[in-house]
Amino acid sequence: MSARGAGSVAVVGAGGMLGTDLVMALGDRATPITRTQLDVTDADAALWTLEGYDVIVNCAAWTSVDDVETSEAVASLAHEVNALGAEHLALAARAHRARFIQISTDYVFSGNEVRPYREDHPRNPKTAYGMTKASGEDRAIGAYRDGTAIVRTAWLYGEHGPSFPRTMLSLAAERDTVSVVTDQLGQPTWTVDLAAQLVALIDAGTPAGIYHGTNAGETSWYGFARRIFELAGLDPERVRPTDSTAFVRPAPRPAYSVLGHDAWARVGLTPLRA
Repeated sequence: MSARGAGSVAVVGAGGMLGTDLVMALGDRATPITRTQLDVTDADAALWTLEGYDVIVNCAAWTSVDDVETSEAVASLAHEVNALGAEHLALAARAHRARFIQISTDYVFSGNEVRPYREDHPRNPKTAYGMTKASGEDRAIGAYRDGTAIVRTAWLYGEHGPSFPRTMLSLAAERDTVSVVTDQLGQPTWTVDLAAQLVALIDAGTPAGIYHGTNAGETSWYGFARRIFELAGLDPERVRPTDSTAFVRPAPRPAYSVLGHDAWARVGLTPLRA
């Protein structure tokens, strides 16, 4: 039994959108740990801060995708947080015999496929950010293979942070029409649903392996935006289709971010709903 009580879970990165919902989903079992309480780039701090937990979940990440692409200084910081930070937490989990969950991303793939990415599909990140997250996966598994579960997600939205629906509603209040790309496909994933799936994974014993934590189905950002307008009681015809050439950014966005969910069946769990 953990010194903190059976089933105790440290949620690192608890101040973020997913971390906030995960803490709420776990209830009394959760200890929220924000970046002011733990600098994941400090291996010694990770070791002593995380003593006594049964499970450690790493929701912390450096996610400024374009800044990572254009600034060597930011890229270095992202590597420290996303790659070295994941390794430090995995090593702390191993030292304390805790189970470890590392949250990762669709950006570890090229984004050029036309079928859902299997969990074992070869990774080929096309951005500096994606490279840091792929390195984080490798370092976490290398540090603690038998105790680490990687959960990749994509297109997250939720109540507790910046998100695509919030942006769309803000633009709707300012403009008559909004242009949204049709040539990027993915799976809008509600952080409440992903948090519930992480709890289910924890309750199943956190079996080591790689899982894809996205809602089922697929759509484009354009389709997602139209649905947001509909649910908000707005005219979806105000959303106008365009393509990625209208929004050139330093870090290329994946054209295809649809993830397959086969691994959940291996541990007796149902994938996230559509």
